[in-house]
Amino acid sequence: MKRLFILLAAAMWIGAGSAGAVTFKWAADGDAVSMDPYYFNESFTTGFLANVYEGLVMRGKDLSIGPGLAESWRNLDPNTWEFKLRRGVKFHDGSDFTAEDVVFSWHRVTSPDSNFRVYFLSVDKVEAKDAHTVIIHTKSPNPILLSDISYWWILNKAWCEKNKAVEVANISKGQENYATRNANGTGAFILTSRQAAVKTTLKRNPDWWGWKAKVGDSNIDDVVFTPITQDATRVAALLSGDIDMVYTLPVQDLDRVKQAGFKVYQEAELRTIFLGMDQARPELLESNIKGKNPFKDIRVRKALYQAIDENAIVSRVMRGAATPARGMVVDFVNGYDSNFQRYPYDPDAAKKLLAEAGYPDGFTVGFDCPNDRYVNDAQVCQAVTAMWARIGITAKLNAQTKSLYFTKALKRDTSIFLLGWSPATVDGLNVLDNLIYTPDEKSGKGQFNLGAYSNHKIDALTEQARNEFDPKKRTKLLQEALDMSVADVGHIPLHYQQVLWASKAGINLVQRADNNFGWIWVTVK
Repeated sequence: MKRLFILLAAAMWIGAGSAGAVTFKWAADGDAVSMDPYYFNESFTTGFLANVYEGLVMRGKDLSIGPGLAESWRNLDPNTWEFKLRRGVKFHDGSDFTAEDVVFSWHRVTSPDSNFRVYFLSVDKVEAKDAHTVIIHTKSPNPILLSDISYWWILNKAWCEKNKAVEVANISKGQENYATRNANGTGAFILTSRQAAVKTTLKRNPDWWGWKAKVGDSNIDDVVFTPITQDATRVAALLSGDIDMVYTLPVQDLDRVKQAGFKVYQEAELRTIFLGMDQARPELLESNIKGKNPFKDIRVRKALYQAIDENAIVSRVMRGAATPARGMVVDFVNGYDSNFQRYPYDPDAAKKLLAEAGYPDGFTVGFDCPNDRYVNDAQVCQAVTAMWARIGITAKLNAQTKSLYFTKALKRDTSIFLLGWSPATVDGLNVLDNLIYTPDEKSGKGQFNLGAYSNHKIDALTEQARNEFDPKKRTKLLQEALDMSVADVGHIPLHYQQVLWASKAGINLVQRADNNFGWIWVTVK
């Protein structure tokens, strides 16, 4: 009876597409946070919107960079890039795409409330040479500019002005505007309805330039996306045929789904799952220790690190669908150092470090965690909580849906938090700028350094790497900075997550290492 209720409920939530059309129905354990591409720098949201919006360049199936809204580009000098825009492209409302929209999007993406400012640290200005030519001026030569802008989606100036969405709503203040729940891109699919946390529907854009150019080969007409937070409900909906694909397959159901004849997609992801600690406040928000902050002491941070048995988490919680993280980037990201090792699991050493730091009996502290964002995120946090208890650290776990979790964490109203990061540029500078650099509100550096860890030596190495064109020297600088941050326990790396998807046998799709799901490659038999 319970199973019947689950299946009926899933079917009601999912609904149906247009009559007679090829409809693709899929589900994930959470929703896109917003339809505004600059609202929140989260890979699921950015990847979802990649089907609606486009950038000057786009990444292919293997993450290689190719033409997008720009057909070609060249360097006029080391600090000047010229982009020739694709002609005849229209936004979904029928208006023409021009260089004016690119210039507007640059001003919008670098505005104070944008969550994507950090990708434009090297850019001095963007200007329109003519209707189909854009010039990007950099402050200094940027060897990875194309990677920096590879997830920069272009908005329509007139549409934003008409709908009072010129400014980006501030996510940390819970603000919204018209662009939060509506969209007007140039991409392969058009938003038709949006019910946040319930259902989002889209239809094929027959005028998308990529169909004729053979960039995409999808045969789907309608897309129905349903966030289904409960693992059992989501898997039941797949097995019953109510949905065609699950973007987040629970690791515990992998074998069962395979044996039922469904396709399973499993690949190493760019993402690192890690823990952060508040290292800025003189006193923690959620602790029984008053008058000081234990996390300012490296011995305490290292104790928490060495109390975590990450091999046990990978084998028991992640069921082998992860790899213990040596550092803050996975091995195919530039800046990874194969010689760097984790601090060893050693609870006795952890207890000794706590005693040396003045906490022989441990202490109590708050611990924030999402329960619908990363693979088994809440279970990982529960395992960590139990391990810390063995050394006297009582972590008061607060696991909640990602919308509530991120609202709290982005305000830095947290003592310990779990986060995952996938560097969109496939380069270590992205991690340093976003997660490790001393937070700087004006520039946007350290925007996701939610514990406000600060090491000015690392900041200096980051700036050197930013302007270094020699590949070997640049990689060495990135390695040195990233290794230093982990040795200093600025964060506690846990594991490199694997991507787990599943679909019906008649579905063909492409799984990329950045976990972005491109519907342009989905075919339904």
